[in-house]
Amino acid sequence: MLLAILLILLQTGTTDLQISLTTEFSERRQIFLWIASFASFAVKVPMVPVHIWLPEAHVEAPTAGSVILAGIPSKLGTHGFLRFSIPMFPEATLCFTPFIYTLSAIAIIYTSLTTSRQIDLKKIIAYSSVAHMNLVTIGMFSRNIQGIGGSIPPMLSHGLVSSALFLCVGVLYDRHKTRLVRYYGGLVSTMPNLPTIFFSFTLANMSSPGTSSFIGEFPILVGAFQRNSLVATLAALGMILGAAYSLWLYNRVVSGNLKPDFLHKFSDSNGREVSIFIPFLFGGATVR
Repeated sequence: MLLAILLILLQTGTTDLQISLTTEFSERRQIFLWIASFASFAVKVPMVPVHIWLPEAHVEAPTAGSVILAGIPSKLGTHGFLRFSIPMFPEATLCFTPFIYTLSAIAIIYTSLTTSRQIDLKKIIAYSSVAHMNLVTIGMFSRNIQGIGGSIPPMLSHGLVSSALFLCVGVLYDRHKTRLVRYYGGLVSTMPNLPTIFFSFTLANMSSPGTSSFIGEFPILVGAFQRNSLVATLAALGMILGAAYSLWLYNRVVSGNLKPDFLHKFSDSNGREVSIFIPFLFGGATVR
C-alpha cells in the first residue's frame, strides 16, 4: 500500500485523495496500483486466504480488544476498496472483478461451513464476521446502485452486532470462565435477561428481516444477481448457512438443560452490563 501511495505521489505530485481521483492512470499502472492496494485491503477485510489471523486474534484478545477489532479495523479494508481502489482504478477494478467474486464466494461458503464446526464461542463469531464482510465486497464490486448502496449499511451494522455478540461472550466468560460451547446449555433458566439480549443480536447476525443487517444484505444480493447469478446464489446460500449456525449456537448455549457439572448458577446481567448493550441496540435501529 505504501508503494502504491508513493507511485501516486510521483505521478500526481500530491497525496490528496480528491485530486488523485481526477487523475487518469494508464491501464497498466492501474493494474499495478490496484494489486498493491488489494494486498493490504484484503488482509483487513479479511479475504481468503489471508483471513486466518482474525479468528486467532479474537481468541487471544480480551473482550474489549475483540469489540474494538470487530467494530473498526475489519471495516478498513472494505472502506479502502470503496473510497480508493474502485473509484481511482475503474479499468483495473473491472478486470479484477471476477477474481474478487471468486475469492468472496469461496470465503462465504468456506467460513460458514467452518463456523458450524467450531467449539469456541469467539471463533464462531469471528468466522461469521469473515462471511459477512466478504458479502460486502461482493456488493461493492457489483458496481451498481443496489450493490454499492447495500454494502454500506452492513459495515455499520456488523460493527455493532458483532461487537455486541463479543460482549455477550465476555459476560458469559466472566461468570463461567470458559468459551467452549459444549460446557453451556440451559442458561435461560438461570440468566433470563442475557439470553434475550443474545437472541436480539443473533437475529441481526443472521440478517433476519427487520434487523439492521437485512436492510443492506438484501440489496447486495439484488445487485449481485444483476452481475453474476452464480455468485449471488452462493452468497444467498452463505446467508442460509449463517442462519443455521447462528440458531445452532443460540440453541446450544441458551436452550436445553442446565449442565450442573460444569456450570454454576450466577447472577444475571447487572445494570452496568445491560447499559452497555443499550447503545448497540439503538445504534442498530439508527442504521435502519
